[in-house]
Amino acid sequence: MSNLFTLFRERVVAAVAKAVADGLLPDGLELGAVALEPPRDPAHGDVATNVALVLARPAGRKPQAIAALLAPLLATDPAVSAVEIAGPGFINLRLSDAFWHERLREALLAGTAYGDGDRGAGRPVNVEYVSANPTGPLHVGHCRGAVFGDALAALLEKAGYRVCREYYINDAGAQVDQLARSAYLRYREALGERVDAVPEGLYPGDYLKPVGADLASRIGRAWLGQPESVWLKPCRESAIAAMMALIEADLAALGIRPAVFTSERTLHDEGKVEHAVVTLGARDLLYKGILEPPKGRRPEDWEPREQLLFRATRFGDDTDRPLQKSDGAWTYFAADVAYHLDKIERGFPAMIDVWGADHGGYVKRIQAAVSALSGGQAQVDVKICQLVNLLDGGLPVKMSKRAGSFVTLRDVVDQVGRDVVRFIMLTRKNDAPLDFDFARVTEQSKDNPVFYVQYAHARVRSVLRHANLELGGADVGPAALAGADLARLTHPAELALMKLMANWPRVVETAAEAHEPHRVAFY
Repeated sequence: MSNLFTLFRERVVAAVAKAVADGLLPDGLELGAVALEPPRDPAHGDVATNVALVLARPAGRKPQAIAALLAPLLATDPAVSAVEIAGPGFINLRLSDAFWHERLREALLAGTAYGDGDRGAGRPVNVEYVSANPTGPLHVGHCRGAVFGDALAALLEKAGYRVCREYYINDAGAQVDQLARSAYLRYREALGERVDAVPEGLYPGDYLKPVGADLASRIGRAWLGQPESVWLKPCRESAIAAMMALIEADLAALGIRPAVFTSERTLHDEGKVEHAVVTLGARDLLYKGILEPPKGRRPEDWEPREQLLFRATRFGDDTDRPLQKSDGAWTYFAADVAYHLDKIERGFPAMIDVWGADHGGYVKRIQAAVSALSGGQAQVDVKICQLVNLLDGGLPVKMSKRAGSFVTLRDVVDQVGRDVVRFIMLTRKNDAPLDFDFARVTEQSKDNPVFYVQYAHARVRSVLRHANLELGGADVGPAALAGADLARLTHPAELALMKLMANWPRVVETAAEAHEPHRVAFY
């Protein structure tokens, strides 16, 4: 069964239609704002609806009067054991024990498919997450976005969407040239040169040593003493490939395997940046102009210069945005515009981008670009994942020796395990800071949410094992239990648990619609 509140909304709408047919209410009433949800106080019933308050003004009747005429109609439903009118006109429904027994039977028979929904109706949605620069192993900050994006993708699939999990490779620009120079340094080191200190601006850490060794074994001494024009491009390609293999292995350790990898450099090479610019130009959304200096203290290197600008302010941004520098090179933003146009043209009018905490100021311009490129037909929801504070017994964790400047994702997974990492990363909403304490997440106590859930699961399995023994090897599998006399389950605690279980389809649906997978961990 789908969301039970959706089910009862249909029954409330049917009751209104009956009242209209009987002449008790006028025709043509708008029911879009009618909502059904759990009462704030469980003592008030199982389902509450605002239908009488919504219809009061258009029907020209007091809410209590409308509630009084709808209540008898709703009371005829076999699943409803009592109907109560509360406050200014809310209608509270109490559902029969038999109704909850049927929900338990459905859950037993459905297994892990319980809660699968059709809210998405197969509509495509692109979820892009992690998308770290391919300049080294993933760090713990990337870990949060990776888990959030992967969990959100799974949640959307369960709600009936057709999801594409995507990784955008930022493999163009100065940072990958610095990666190539760093790998070249390790190449020289592998051939016997002494490297006492990595020059400022290059990437330290031991993870590039295997890249240098591989280059030395394949190229030999051919690049030694040669200018950058000889080795920069092939060295860059080798280093990026090695870093992406490292990143994919790190993600796999978390159970994450993106289906699509899109390269920023490929967008440039295939002319897709120019295509995006032409698309905006055809809609009269480009002009040559000079931007005002940044607010606050003016940078020393700032000077007024004419640039190609996108009219982002027409679509809610704070200022128009440059697409091309004065030297003719495309800006990073131009590539991002091209990437989102590429997603639109691949058939994704709904996009979700999962970004790190330092990208908050970039949201409006991307949303403006998507609106402009699609004529308002596509939307992008940008989810910002705040920082992770890594602790051990309350004290900050030191940097990773392998990475040289940060704690890697693999460090965390190897120490506490994939399941712990994934669960803890979802115990706070994505836009709230998160403390990850190694000591706390590995202790065996009820204060550790991971242990608490695992312990509950172990107890459930123990009950089933003992039941099998006590009942002489009787079948206690889901199908057998679904065929049992569930009417014997009448204790308030049993009914409370069934009600909580029956709320799972609603949790899936609402969490998917809000793009908030932390609701699953809370549930």
